[in-house]
Amino acid sequence: MTVDPQYNEDQDAKRQLDEILKNCTRCQSAEDHRLIIKAFELSMEAHKGVRRRSGELYIMHPLAVARIVGEEIGLGAKGIAAALLHDVVEDTDYTVDDLTAIFGEKIAGIVDGLTKLEGAFDQTKSKQADNFRKLLLTMVEDVRVILIKLADRLHNMRTLDSMPDHKKYKIAGETLFIYAPLAHRLGLYAIKTELEDLSLKYEHPSVYFDISEKLKDYRTRNDQILTRFSLPIIDRLSHEGFEFDIKGRPKSVFSIWNKMQKKSVPFDEIYDLLALRIVFKAKPGIPEKTQCWSIYSLITDVYKPKPDRLRDWVSVPKANGYEALHATFMGPDGKWVEIQIRSERMDEIAERGFAAHWKYKGQQDKDTELDNWLKQIREVLDNPDVDSLEFLDDFKLNLFSAEMMIFTPKGDVKVMPKGATTLDLAFEIHTNIGYKCIGAKVNYKLVPLSHELKSGDQVEILTSEKQTPKYEWLNYVTTAKAKSRIKEAFKKERKAMVQKGEVMLEEALNQKRLTTNAKILKKLQSFYNFPNKEELYYKIGKKIIRLDNLPKILSDKTSNKWVRYWRLSFGKKQSDGPVKGTGAIKSIKKGSKPTEMVVSDDMADEEYMIASCCNPIPGDDLVGYVDDNNKLILHSRKCPVAIRLMSSHGNKIVSASWESHKILSFLALINLSGIDSIGIVSKITKVISEDQNVNMRSIHFDSHDGIFEGVIYLYIHNTEDLNNLIFNIAKIKGVHNVTRQERIKGGLAGGA
Repeated sequence: MTVDPQYNEDQDAKRQLDEILKNCTRCQSAEDHRLIIKAFELSMEAHKGVRRRSGELYIMHPLAVARIVGEEIGLGAKGIAAALLHDVVEDTDYTVDDLTAIFGEKIAGIVDGLTKLEGAFDQTKSKQADNFRKLLLTMVEDVRVILIKLADRLHNMRTLDSMPDHKKYKIAGETLFIYAPLAHRLGLYAIKTELEDLSLKYEHPSVYFDISEKLKDYRTRNDQILTRFSLPIIDRLSHEGFEFDIKGRPKSVFSIWNKMQKKSVPFDEIYDLLALRIVFKAKPGIPEKTQCWSIYSLITDVYKPKPDRLRDWVSVPKANGYEALHATFMGPDGKWVEIQIRSERMDEIAERGFAAHWKYKGQQDKDTELDNWLKQIREVLDNPDVDSLEFLDDFKLNLFSAEMMIFTPKGDVKVMPKGATTLDLAFEIHTNIGYKCIGAKVNYKLVPLSHELKSGDQVEILTSEKQTPKYEWLNYVTTAKAKSRIKEAFKKERKAMVQKGEVMLEEALNQKRLTTNAKILKKLQSFYNFPNKEELYYKIGKKIIRLDNLPKILSDKTSNKWVRYWRLSFGKKQSDGPVKGTGAIKSIKKGSKPTEMVVSDDMADEEYMIASCCNPIPGDDLVGYVDDNNKLILHSRKCPVAIRLMSSHGNKIVSASWESHKILSFLALINLSGIDSIGIVSKITKVISEDQNVNMRSIHFDSHDGIFEGVIYLYIHNTEDLNNLIFNIAKIKGVHNVTRQERIKGGLAGGA
């Protein structure tokens, strides 16, 4: 007898529902169960017959999101019901009014917040950014909206394999730019870590699998070290009557990669890969903070601590509610081991973030830093004139993982993001204090508005009634609140100046019998290095730039002489087969979505360019961006600018790859350092001159106190040639460090 596959799938969906009901710790009443079952049945009916790209029934997605919401985040019945219904309004005939009638305003409001914006959009604006802004508008009213959205994003990332490459890059870039930092800000560390790792897996698969294998091998080799290190600690804490769990804390693949990038070191030189976590059962009647320090003190009796690696988040928790004591100790094998000390309560808050934070928050408690952060978001969102893309950038600035404590003259504590200035603090205290700020006293010393604060500083803001806000203050601030308040003060004046500049440029072009067009604007923006035409018009209106040399600027030819050696060819479009040939670039029409491009040696003229912000070379992972002028710009996939574009203009992203690349040489820069000795420079230049695949453009060395530092500009064909050269230079006795610098000031130079 054959079994109907539909029957099996429906049964599987019901099994998933049973798991949700069984594992939800906050919905044990019959009423809670009825609400979840009712939401499941409506969702099942609404999505009937619909399948995901992977082939499974669509209902399995809302069920998976509901499981994450219940088991990994810890929301209650209403949160789970909203998760089950989160795609109903967007993808089916049900409306928000229908859900209000069936489930009430609260659940319908959450679903509405999770539903993407519909209707016509200005094509110059970002639909992605508008959707995100709407999401946050609902979040400040009910934080469950963003928690369900994070669960939705996590499940989408877990099932990203079935998507085409350009969609993977868009979703992974958006995840890394916004959703992972947001999960961190809400204290969802487990989700944040998984989102980062999955983003790396899809953006740089070879890097991800390489580090994963090394990490697996490293853990196998070092398990014995951790066991040997743990035994004396277990004896000591047990003797003092502590009940606790001690286990290895695996370092995430993304955090290792990030550290390798920031410090320009290989995997083997990441020194804090060994880590333990101690989670203790708090003894009644003794403050948890005291017990954390007691455990730390007991460990110092056994091992010597590293003083500069002590992180105390039990005295002043992070803004997202995170509490723990982090310390690093020298083990018996000469290796540093990081230990995190937490109570069971602290551990639940660390893993489940906001949901657990509310579980432990008493009614009489004052607002936490997390509550204050939500208020700040509401303040920024309350300004209806803020452009969505502008908001997205400003909001991103407020998702700093690092925070610092600033003290007022009276000793009150203000938690500010790392990198904040005295002017940021002035606006944090009050908008009017920001507008009237003339400087500050930091630790009793007079400093300017642009002074960057450090954790522990005591700051007194100085004001004057004669002071008025200045537009250049935008260069002195980093927080979204300060930026939006400064922009607010100048909105009308700036708008008038932009209009004036536009008229002035039009008149100047008319005199030359020219009209304003995209090509001319691009040339002027490029010449003056302005990010957009609004900035160009503003500077013309303010008479900061003159239009006397207009003919010269417009007659200048592009300096990219090497472009003629190349050919562009496209891979599959949505409906067509491969498109080849020199005219392929012209197939990018509005509404057409090429999914892949291949860069090879014999490309036609100036139809695309290499981004100077990240300077990718053959062998680097690539992504393409189609700009407003229909030109393709190639970025390295790990470039911050590319990640921002993927998160705000995902519909203009094209997957890209290199084909052959032996005709053209690309400019690359390497940095060296080591022990200075006679003949070291000639040894280095000899290795370079003997390499047939590399040409040296310039070399510069400095020597001081027996140490040398060098910078070498080279023309190379691809990353393989460059890596071989770096490997050969590193073998020279006395050379300690050789790294590629990916960002080259002054952009890209090239030649055949």
